[in-house]
Amino acid sequence: MTTRQAGAALTLLGTLICNAEASDAGRETGGVTTVAVPGGGKPVVARVGPDGAIHLLFDSSHGPGYAKSTDGGLTFGPTIPVLGDGPRVSGLEYSAWDLAVGREGRIHVAMGTNAWKLKLPQDEWGLFYARLDPGSDAFTAVRNINRKPSEGFSLAADGAGNVTACWLSEKLYASVSRDDGETFAPPMEIDRRFNPCDCCTTSAAYGEDGRLAVLYREETANERDMYLVLWDQAGGRVERKRVGRTPWKIDGCPMTYYSVNARPGGFVAAWPTKGEIKYATLDGKGNPSGPAEIRTPGMSGMRTGVVALSGMKGGTLVAWTRDGRLGWQSYGADGEPSGPAGSAASVGSGVAGVPRADGGFVLFR
Repeated sequence: MTTRQAGAALTLLGTLICNAEASDAGRETGGVTTVAVPGGGKPVVARVGPDGAIHLLFDSSHGPGYAKSTDGGLTFGPTIPVLGDGPRVSGLEYSAWDLAVGREGRIHVAMGTNAWKLKLPQDEWGLFYARLDPGSDAFTAVRNINRKPSEGFSLAADGAGNVTACWLSEKLYASVSRDDGETFAPPMEIDRRFNPCDCCTTSAAYGEDGRLAVLYREETANERDMYLVLWDQAGGRVERKRVGRTPWKIDGCPMTYYSVNARPGGFVAAWPTKGEIKYATLDGKGNPSGPAEIRTPGMSGMRTGVVALSGMKGGTLVAWTRDGRLGWQSYGADGEPSGPAGSAASVGSGVAGVPRADGGFVLFR
């Protein structure tokens, strides 16, 4: 080896060592790259911004953290804490729930706390919100959005400055902002006819036509069916479509998590039923655009992460976590499996991932 070659090798080794702390260098399996969360954090959600950057929200021993990658998840910039340095009640802990990317790349974050466990006033048992504005290196002060005992928090944002926070408190509620999260209107019930499983969650995304899609589990008569709500916020019209096809009658909330994400022409959703993880691609009206319900090899636990991602070249990836393992399966546009299922060790119970420009995917562990 020449002196020049040795120097190049040492430079490359140094680069890999530096990057390993942020990304663990990434592991490629069948078009899916798994990347460790910076600083050993627990993945919660990842989104791709309009400029192609990856925005990652995670939990850590210091509270919720945010990091940005501009090279497909190979490396990340500095971690930015979502919580500021202001005074805090002793023992109060914040947990990350959701992240949305809005107009001009603003980062919107929803969080919950353990205020109920500390027996703090009940108006502190709600949804907390913070925002990272373009060009800023710190999040805005954390705000209590709904001041009501609640959970199942999700966020959606569009390019016109609309931000919607959804949540459960015996009914399905939303808090809507028209000014990039600067202010939120008073909380409102999306539709009084809806009767959600109160210990499950919500997942929300704006569609191409501007309507908000909200995925939730119904509990009427203990029939725990999955529904997609389509809400025309400008016109005040609400529609609802049942997306789950497997009946599940159970006397008690199963405490499950699930997800809906926008895709060209509609949405892709994934959810558990009887412990089995299902998914479906939907058109803009919430109707199946392929097989109505596809069973994956994934199995869910109580309040474990599930996500479905639409690939840049038409495929779908469904991922889940259970018992310290991250699992996934890729599917073609026809709903048929594309290659074998994958698995990797992961921390926490969440799952976060994004599609890659080459048609593959990045999952965080």
